[in-house]
Amino acid sequence: MAIDGLIILDNTGRPIIQSGFRSVSSAYPLLHIDAYNNAAPKAQRPGDIDPVIYVPPYNAVDTPSACCHIPCGDIRILCPVSGDVDPLFAFAFIQTFVDILQEYFGTVSAATLKDNFDVVYQLLEETLDSGGHPLTTSCNALRDIVLPPSLLSKLLSVAGANINSTINSSSGGGGPFASPIPWRRAGVRYASNEIYFDMVEEIKAVVNKSGTPLSCNVWGKIESNSKLSGTPDCLLTFTNAHVLTDCAFHPCVRLQRWTRDKSLSFVPPDGKFTLLEYRYQPASAVPSASSALQNTTGGKDNIPLPIALKTSVELSDNTCSFEFTLTSRLSTRAIENLVVEMYLGAHVGGLKCVAGRATGGFGGSGGGGRGRGADMPLAGTGASWAFDPKKQALRWEVPSVPPSTTWSLRGSFNSQSGAPRPAHALQIRFEIATYTFSALKVESLKVTGEAYKPYKGVRGRSLGNIEWRW
Repeated sequence: MAIDGLIILDNTGRPIIQSGFRSVSSAYPLLHIDAYNNAAPKAQRPGDIDPVIYVPPYNAVDTPSACCHIPCGDIRILCPVSGDVDPLFAFAFIQTFVDILQEYFGTVSAATLKDNFDVVYQLLEETLDSGGHPLTTSCNALRDIVLPPSLLSKLLSVAGANINSTINSSSGGGGPFASPIPWRRAGVRYASNEIYFDMVEEIKAVVNKSGTPLSCNVWGKIESNSKLSGTPDCLLTFTNAHVLTDCAFHPCVRLQRWTRDKSLSFVPPDGKFTLLEYRYQPASAVPSASSALQNTTGGKDNIPLPIALKTSVELSDNTCSFEFTLTSRLSTRAIENLVVEMYLGAHVGGLKCVAGRATGGFGGSGGGGRGRGADMPLAGTGASWAFDPKKQALRWEVPSVPPSTTWSLRGSFNSQSGAPRPAHALQIRFEIATYTFSALKVESLKVTGEAYKPYKGVRGRSLGNIEWRW
């Protein structure tokens, strides 16, 4: 399975750089650029563009193709595919290439790519061969072939020095691909040896107007940052590994050891990498003959939502008034960066809102009941609202929601083209520091094979993405 190449466009639709399309005509990438630029103005919002665009053939001899694309900052990456290539294969490669760009440049933007055009072109050549097959996608191996941009490398390049040969000869690693381990560079040395693990979990749920979750799943991953010298061998064990299911591992993980005792044994890559991706499955949500039908939603009744929302929306001929009351269900953790969005429809005018912290709360699950003072927001609490004219959406933001507090937003707007037609759902996003829905705990981390004793750190973080209908 092979793809045809990659094309990177700026925010105006003009190409910045593309891989070498050697097996097709020179007009082939232009067809896909035109196909995307023709589809973009027809969409009301950027997210409404079909991620896979049909591209008709240039003449009767050629065959039709497809243009897969994703946004990344202020750029758009296109991946033309033809024949029997699965578009998911193209999206997986695009995301891998985006991760490589972020590893090299930090922030990916059109200005960054233009300033480092030579590095980006080398990465395209090394990650994709002439036949369209992925070649080298490990950042550890790429660093030995394509030097990351820095002031020193630019100065030496201007002076005419061969910086790649100089670095490889001085490191003692023997040059690119000298390491017997594909994902780890040879001759890695650090003055301070340390390794960190971030357990990041995201809950994705759809809740109906009565507050009952229709679907609720928690997806997690363990992101690692290894700064260890030599070739260490790590063993990571958990106290409750049974909550993990649908696991996907980094190539460094020894699968036989995980199958035997649910522990992660691996030689880590150098730098940042994703060790494990998983889905959280509560113990009481394990399928059985008597509860097979109940657990088709992924154990929705066993993953409590950290928030409760009460909605009240009244629609008339040309106006709409609303009131939203949100309560934190957490008793010890604060919810941070809470953002609630609702699409108001086209031709919106006269929007007026009051946002703040209410003087009382309400209990219960889901919608709950109205509590004393829930309609009395307090000013100066950090809550704010804004209208996004590009998305035609109301945005309600609360930087920090303390435990067991209640917040409210009430307002009204009118429609200049008849009856208002707002979306019957609110999109809620938030973060919770030092908290995981699965309560996954690391029992121990042992590092063997080297004489030093490294510094080790583990922390958790949770994200939320909930569609709450009214």
